[in-house]
Amino acid sequence: MKQLHKQASVNQRRDEEIPSNLASTYSPKALKHPRSLPRSINYLFKEQRLLFILVGILIGSTFFILQPTLYRLGPSDPNNPTTSISRSFSTAHDLVSKPTHAKVGRVPVGLGKRRLRIVVTGGAGFVGSHLVDKLLDRGNDVIVIDNFFTGRKDNLVHHFGNPRFELIRHDVVEPILLEVDQIYHLACPASPVHYKYNPVKTIISFLFNHDFGVLDCDYKTNVMGTLNMLGLAKRIGARFLLTSTSEVYGDPLEHPQKETYWGNVNPIGERSCYDEGKRTAETLAMDYHRGADVEVRIARIFNTYGPRMCLDDGRVVSNFVAQAIRRQPLTVYGDGKQTRSFQYVSDLVNGLVALMDGEHVGPFNLGNPGEFTMLELAEVVKETIDSSATIEFRPNTADDPHKRKPDISKAKELLNWEPKVSLREGLPLMVSDFQNRILNEDEGKAIN
Repeated sequence: MKQLHKQASVNQRRDEEIPSNLASTYSPKALKHPRSLPRSINYLFKEQRLLFILVGILIGSTFFILQPTLYRLGPSDPNNPTTSISRSFSTAHDLVSKPTHAKVGRVPVGLGKRRLRIVVTGGAGFVGSHLVDKLLDRGNDVIVIDNFFTGRKDNLVHHFGNPRFELIRHDVVEPILLEVDQIYHLACPASPVHYKYNPVKTIISFLFNHDFGVLDCDYKTNVMGTLNMLGLAKRIGARFLLTSTSEVYGDPLEHPQKETYWGNVNPIGERSCYDEGKRTAETLAMDYHRGADVEVRIARIFNTYGPRMCLDDGRVVSNFVAQAIRRQPLTVYGDGKQTRSFQYVSDLVNGLVALMDGEHVGPFNLGNPGEFTMLELAEVVKETIDSSATIEFRPNTADDPHKRKPDISKAKELLNWEPKVSLREGLPLMVSDFQNRILNEDEGKAIN
């Protein structure tokens, strides 16, 4: 206890010996305060730091302004560092936006547009193959479904090496599962020779229960295909375009025909398997639109001509052209005073694409309002191919419409579409195609 008391006394004396001025100045380490704004500004101005910052911003801005221009110059010296930098910035975007087989070059106008996956039923046929050409040219992926009843592989052979093209041999009367954005439904025998050849194939009746209601109706085979494609459109949320026909107007009592006209059709005639089939297909399309919210477009197609038509399909233009090339008489049924309107296939394809891309359901008449009698058409064919060709009259076919001319004011107003190619401009293009095919056909017969 004495030692502890002695130690406490020593400590007390030591504390008393500390100068009072040192005790008053001592304090814990002061906390650092952030630099004031004037000191920060002073730091920037020292040693020209601000100048270097501004120069760096200017250099970076200049590069990003000039980079798109350097890229559009196309392929250049690979050893040029500017080109290498430009390409490095563009590579990732190209891999996403361009097909893998495309060469690096000028950026397409529609590069920012999403590439669509589109199915075309009946895409190996006359109109379908031209539509496929158009869709592929726009940069879309196209799947063609065709059973080759009237279509031909030759119409599509030029696309066989294209990675964005796919061909499936399939009959649309059987369901098919695909993932697509749009469906162009063209599958159906459209020429008199084909739909009269096998009307049982064209007109098969059955009962079907819709999943949004019950309809007891007689459907044709082409309507079964329409039903399957509408079901596909509903399942995957695709937009659906039905190619109907001017035949829904029958032998019209209204001239020219507007979309509001309900038609004058013989439901039990020789042509009814086609006429009534298309009328029922339109009904189905509208039922799916109203009852299942399917995005539907309906086109009523008038007489169309052009390359890749079947040589002997019974259509009047192909009949006249093939007969004139083969030096045969041009066969005119009846007195030849019945009228038709003829549109070139490229005009029709443009109309179909405009309809699909638009926001209007339709139906829309797609045809050329230029009206010709059969005798006038025969004279145009003679002028184009063989002025010495003769005309042979035959009895008229059953239920042949006396007049046919579209009113296209609705398509002009809402689709901004109208035909551009006249008969005298388009017919020589078709004649050239027919001449080559008939020549090849004759050479094949000679070899056999």
